[in-house]
Amino acid sequence: MTVEHEETMVTMAETPGARPSRRAVLALGTGAALAAGLATGGTAHAVGPGADRVTTRLRQFEREHSARLGVYARNLATGRTVAYREDELFPMCSVFKGVAAAAVLRELDEDGEFLAQRIRYTAKYVEDSGYGPETGKDVNLANGMTVEALCAASVSHSDNAAANLLLEELGGPTAVTRFSRSIGDRVTRLDRYEPQLNSAEPGRVTDTTSPRAIGRTYARLILGDVLPARDRRLLTGWLIANTTNTDRFRKGLPADWILADKTGGGQEYGVANDVGVVWTPDGTPLVLAVLTTKPGSPTGPRDSELVRRTAELLAATLV
Repeated sequence: MTVEHEETMVTMAETPGARPSRRAVLALGTGAALAAGLATGGTAHAVGPGADRVTTRLRQFEREHSARLGVYARNLATGRTVAYREDELFPMCSVFKGVAAAAVLRELDEDGEFLAQRIRYTAKYVEDSGYGPETGKDVNLANGMTVEALCAASVSHSDNAAANLLLEELGGPTAVTRFSRSIGDRVTRLDRYEPQLNSAEPGRVTDTTSPRAIGRTYARLILGDVLPARDRRLLTGWLIANTTNTDRFRKGLPADWILADKTGGGQEYGVANDVGVVWTPDGTPLVLAVLTTKPGSPTGPRDSELVRRTAELLAATLV
């Protein structure tokens, strides 16, 4: 069933079938299984009252937090989906870093040799990038970092300087846009480097994505066959090791769920994002994309609590 309320929509549908084992989840992303899980329509049947309830709650969250909220979430085992402002554009901020790391793996590294290359940079480069918890360490400033270490720093620690260095290796920010198009994402685009890409003025179309587009892209990267198995394991490991989600998805989801996600946020217009894949204890994979901004608040602040509350609602709704 699809329930439409002006610009918002919540779809809740369930496809019959047993939940997969953890071993089955590890193989889910190859071939038709992921395609079926991401498809819409088909044999789905309606759960109308639940759809109305979720729509009401999400609208309530927006009012209470004075924010604009976008959601795309799907249980890939059952097909149950929550979608709210799912095709509207939102500032992407650091959510791009998982996609950039995937582009490095697929476009530049055929046999692991590129990942082993060491890149040197300066303290000023880190300073100009705006944030460098790993690149700014004395040992790394002295010796440089391997491309693999830069990927890990960018994804797991949201290190801006590491991300900028990866973008330079790819040929610039628009390489992320080209990579996104090559895997079927017609919306996600990156135009600038850190930290400029974090400006989130209302109406800006550069450095943006939509909840549906970025949710499906992360599902393809983590569960699909966009990357070879070795590279998929690397990327998933970096996402599972994420250190920036403590007050967002990690706080809103049950502690025993395995989470592979990337956050994003900026100092302008209160952007707080979180996107990724989570597995329940029985191995059921859920795709979650929550994007938020506060168009009326040029100076923020970021609202992690809104993301947490939304994740909590999605966990209760989709399983």
